[in-house]
Amino acid sequence: MAKLVDHEARRQLIAEAMWRVILDKGMEGATVRNIAEEAGLSLGALRHYFRTQDDLLVYAMTLVQERATARIEQVARQALPPKEMVLAVLYEIVPLNAETRAEMEVWFAFIAYVNHRKDELPIPDDGVLEGVRKVLAYLEVSRLLSEGLDIDLEVERLYGLMDGIAIHALLQPNRLDADRVRRTIRYHIESICKK
Repeated sequence: MAKLVDHEARRQLIAEAMWRVILDKGMEGATVRNIAEEAGLSLGALRHYFRTQDDLLVYAMTLVQERATARIEQVARQALPPKEMVLAVLYEIVPLNAETRAEMEVWFAFIAYVNHRKDELPIPDDGVLEGVRKVLAYLEVSRLLSEGLDIDLEVERLYGLMDGIAIHALLQPNRLDADRVRRTIRYHIESICKK
């Protein structure tokens, strides 16, 4: 009897192997041979799922983005007060645990590697800017934002904060640990909300 293979699960296994190789050896070590070895597959088997390294790269990037989105959607289904909902969503965007740290590190490696090729590859958007717009709109609709804020500038400021804190949490995890990341984001949200 023929063995049934879950092709999507196999594609995810290969993408996760790529992530591990990138975390261990950097993008320069993310060769098809190293990825196949990490996944426990032959080169031929890997090529059956991904014709080119670019196909695998785009899939692996998309998988990072989809997993973060799924976590945010799960948070959004919870019955939390508006400010706590916003904070819970924002906490999913930054590296606070081993899983989100690995995803963020891999995402930044991907972006640095493909930035000069964004016109030729279908690189997924990380969704952070749109997410920041949505959480600020949610706070505004909930009538929690302080009066007189320039929402457009607040979007840019929060977007910059989220990206900056993510980078610094990756580069200086002892200085900017998960608790300090959470406290900094909460401090900022409290600073733009009514007292």
